Amino acid sequence: MRLGYKIAVRFLKSNKGQTLLIILGIAIGVSVQIFIGSLIQGLQKSLVEKTIGNSSQITISSNMDDKIISDYDKLLTDIETADDNIKEISVAADYPAFLEYSENSQSILIRGFEIDKADGIYNFIESIEDGTYPRNDNEIILGVDLKKEYGIQLNDEIKLITTNQDTVMCKVVGFFDLKVSSLNKNWGITTLSTAQNIFDIGNTITSIEIQVKEAAVFTADEVADKIIEKIDNNNLKVENWKVQNEQLLSGLQGQSISSIMIQVFVLISVVLGIASVLAITVIQKSRQIGILKAMGIKNSSTSYVFLFEGLILGMFGAILGIILGLGLSLAFTKFALNPDGTPVIALYISYPFILVSGLIAVVSSVLAALIPAVKSSKLNPIDIIRNN
Repeated sequence: MRLGYKIAVRFLKSNKGQTLLIILGIAIGVSVQIFIGSLIQGLQKSLVEKTIGNSSQITISSNMDDKIISDYDKLLTDIETADDNIKEISVAADYPAFLEYSENSQSILIRGFEIDKADGIYNFIESIEDGTYPRNDNEIILGVDLKKEYGIQLNDEIKLITTNQDTVMCKVVGFFDLKVSSLNKNWGITTLSTAQNIFDIGNTITSIEIQVKEAAVFTADEVADKIIEKIDNNNLKVENWKVQNEQLLSGLQGQSISSIMIQVFVLISVVLGIASVLAITVIQKSRQIGILKAMGIKNSSTSYVFLFEGLILGMFGAILGIILGLGLSLAFTKFALNPDGTPVIALYISYPFILVSGLIAVVSSVLAALIPAVKSSKLNPIDIIRNN
């Protein structure tokens, strides 16, 4: 085996131009894999983050006509112990109302939260652009779109009219920007007690919202199933983001399949290129191989020569490919920018993915060397020397 390694190194050094071209070919294949894979993963991560990153990923609501969930303290305890992947839990009281300010009016969804707990899901506190979050009863924050459209200012009083024609005055203490126009225009966020008082529902809620750990985002449906088993209540329904966003999920799956197909075809081209070049090398080096066999070298040793060539080429190609792939990904985030200067797709570096890409290149190179390795072991030294 050691002799095979030394001969392999010598063969590679004897034709440096060819060796460098093969390494470059492998490197390009690896870099394309890393770039495409990182691009797709970054795009998916960005889409998921923007779509469900700051929203409820599992929502529990009532099947009853009044949509009310009462005695929810025990329910929260059961949910917390249902699965270790549950990260945040928040209760909410949501009801439609009519907002009146000056001569303007529109329908609005009043959302009552325990702000400190809901902030773990919606990131309310950080999204406030002006003012502060509601701390006291009859305080409310509105979206920046409503502020611009109606000219509402901090500490202004707005009138809320419920479906029962009750009227409540609330003080505007802040304005939020959740980066979604429909939410900025149609949500009014207040404390849980304020919402309960406005709509006269006592110590009840309308939903429980849950967010899972990042690693469990795509298994939210499994977490939801465990919650269903745990709470065992037919009056409640449990929905998860995968059911609510089927089109998004389908798009993400399509992206993943496209990425895998591109990487597979790139890999096949690299393998065929290595196999064909090493097969030609067998012919080029047939005289030397014949002489070595005549001197007593075993067939297995000649096979090792080409297997080691594949291994060496694969290793150097993988290292260079990883460097090129990371450089290409970084360059893309520097030149492909949004009008505000942020990357169109944020750079996502997955070290396990990069390592796997490099290992696949090395293994593929060795496998590609199998054909010329077998061919070299079958060469007859007498025929080779006689023909030369």
